[in-house]
Amino acid sequence: MAAEAAEHEHGRAARTVLHGPRMRVVVLGLAEGGELGEHESPWAATLQVLRGEVTLHTADEDWDLGPGELRCVPRVRHKVLARTPAVVLMTVALGG
Repeated sequence: MAAEAAEHEHGRAARTVLHGPRMRVVVLGLAEGGELGEHESPWAATLQVLRGEVTLHTADEDWDLGPGELRCVPRVRHKVLARTPAVVLMTVALGG
């Protein structure tokens, strides 16, 4: 996925692996320096790093994450920045 992301203009590629009525799971590949731009989600979510290193950034705090690390995504504006080519698993609880 990270190699696929490197070929895209925005340095990212995504594949939804599960989409049910109450949950969505997405594998996201990020090229080094790529990002999932700043956004806010009203739903509970987690971010798990499968490969590489990323930073989960908010206006108030940064979390540096590496392979195997899991973090709840804060319900404030945030973005994910790839410090190295990375693959992450995002799980979102829809409507809750």
